[in-house]
Amino acid sequence: MTAKDPTVADALAPLTALPGVAKAGDEARDALGRVHRHRTNLRGWPDTAAEAALRAARASSVLDGGPLKFSGAGPEAVGSGGADADPVLAGALRVAQALEGGEGALIKTWRRAPLQAIARIHALAAADLSGGEPGRPRSAVDVGRRLELLADVVAGASGVPATVLAAVVHGELLTLQPFGSADGVVARGVSRLVTIASGLDPHGLGVPEMHWMRRPAEYLAAARGFASGTPEGLTAWLVLSSEGLTAGAREALSIAQSMSPAK
Repeated sequence: MTAKDPTVADALAPLTALPGVAKAGDEARDALGRVHRHRTNLRGWPDTAAEAALRAARASSVLDGGPLKFSGAGPEAVGSGGADADPVLAGALRVAQALEGGEGALIKTWRRAPLQAIARIHALAAADLSGGEPGRPRSAVDVGRRLELLADVVAGASGVPATVLAAVVHGELLTLQPFGSADGVVARGVSRLVTIASGLDPHGLGVPEMHWMRRPAEYLAAARGFASGTPEGLTAWLVLSSEGLTAGAREALSIAQSMSPAK
């Protein structure tokens, strides 16, 4: 990402002063740091990252009305066109696999061309869905303008912590619904991408999606609050986002502990 221009006012900076936002973000950062220092993740993170990606995809699918798992074939069947491959879950799994471990091409694309990365995530998420063209945003004028503004922010126009940036990107994509299909899967995938690319969760070990899936009413209400733009609504969303990261770190620790070699 490019360095922030000191002559440009940081429009997101006031968000960090909202009550509870900084504290929730610090807790999330500390929790994810502990995950990456867990002895299993020092060398065995590729395995734990794969499990985290699977759980994240399943939870994201549920939040978009899809199933938690396929009725027959397992996740390895994604892309095979099997009859039981639900399109929402299949898309969520493709997105998670593209981000798995923090080493894919999407990470590099995000750092140089955020809009291309968002379009690619939608192409993966919506490949099996009918209607629209995967990877192409809706033609409404405000969609293109707001996506460009979002790209400017993630490309260096803001110096806010990654916890806040991930929440803003997530909330803005949920609000804007730029593609008209799979927008929730895209929003959560891009949020995950921010945490990876920023170094907050470089291997993508956290599973915040599980926390949001377990609290769907709270998640949707907070997203509406973000869309309202009120201080109260923004605060609720930013705090919920960081709480998800913290809970996702606990999920990651459980994964690491389950994969720890027997003594």
